[in-house]
Amino acid sequence: MKIDFATSRQSTLGVEWELALVDGRTGELASVANEVLRGVASRHPELNEDDEHPHIKQELLLNTVELVTGICETAAEAKEDLSRSLAAVREITDPMGVELFCAGSHPFSPPQLQPVTDKARYAKLIDRTQWWGRQMVIYGVHVHVGLDRRDKVLPVLDGLVNYFPHFQALSASSPFWGGEDTGYASQRALMFQQLPTAGLPFQFHSWEEYESYVQDMFTTGVIDTLSEIRWDIRPVPNLGTIEMRICDGLATLEEVGAIAALTQCLVDEFSTTLDNGGTIPTMPPWHVQENKWRAARYGMDAIIILDAAGKEQLVTEHLLETLNRLEPVAAKLRCTDELADVEKIIRRGAGYQRQRRVAAEHGGDLQAVVLDLVKQMRNGPTA
Repeated sequence: MKIDFATSRQSTLGVEWELALVDGRTGELASVANEVLRGVASRHPELNEDDEHPHIKQELLLNTVELVTGICETAAEAKEDLSRSLAAVREITDPMGVELFCAGSHPFSPPQLQPVTDKARYAKLIDRTQWWGRQMVIYGVHVHVGLDRRDKVLPVLDGLVNYFPHFQALSASSPFWGGEDTGYASQRALMFQQLPTAGLPFQFHSWEEYESYVQDMFTTGVIDTLSEIRWDIRPVPNLGTIEMRICDGLATLEEVGAIAALTQCLVDEFSTTLDNGGTIPTMPPWHVQENKWRAARYGMDAIIILDAAGKEQLVTEHLLETLNRLEPVAAKLRCTDELADVEKIIRRGAGYQRQRRVAAEHGGDLQAVVLDLVKQMRNGPTA
């Protein structure tokens, strides 16, 4: 199998933001995506009845809509794009009494009671994955970064894998599941990897090895389309991008911009290293796997493995060193302010920490947690 990699401008950016629809009074999930999407489409006479809005998309569950940017040059441009789409959704949801929020999971709505979107590909997924598939009441943020040469894809993927726990810790926002505190910063991370082709990516030595893997997946009936490979970091050949899918849902546009900037800066740094003839170090798969678990369990308090020699450091300490190192890259990419917002997440606390704080302040009331997330999306992050 030959897989072509589309031509893409280096370090261009695209962001996908999955949002939950909830009842504005109770905070319960509201399965009204079809009505919302029809309402959005009705404001665009150029769209036919069956056409999908270019930036506001359907997802697996009827309680979810996804905002998708166009091709952006900067994190600020991506935020502006998402802000326009968010406003378009609110034009429909506000009169319905429906609110929006984003976190890795809903704290208390029962996963098994959430209706699935009526599409063949979703029905097939649920039929194959059964109980695990019906648990996928999870929300994330995906960041695409353009690569100008196919031979950069796999080394850049390996480079991003080294920063897996950093992204997981910063975004971790799913401590509660079905009304219980799981004890994890990110329940979503461990839930999503139960799907057959999800979880950590394999690390290939060549594009041909990757092509051989994909051929095997088709031959053995594991996938019908390339997009069914749902790794936490994956190549997207038809777009010419590397896609970072590690992150739990992020509550605010500021946080989305921060994660987009960090992703863009790291990919650009890796690209420059390769342009200059350098190499990107890798870690053994068992170190990568351990880092994912530590970040999902402990979040910002995770002690992570930094290299193949087993050197360890607190994730927030290494993040601050990384932000300092990336400052010149951010200046080049015009995302200095957005990259600086990563440090605000560290100071303010990640989503899981803020959710637990709100729950404790309200005697364990998880409805208060959801309504606080709703407020954060409307008004921006709280101190």
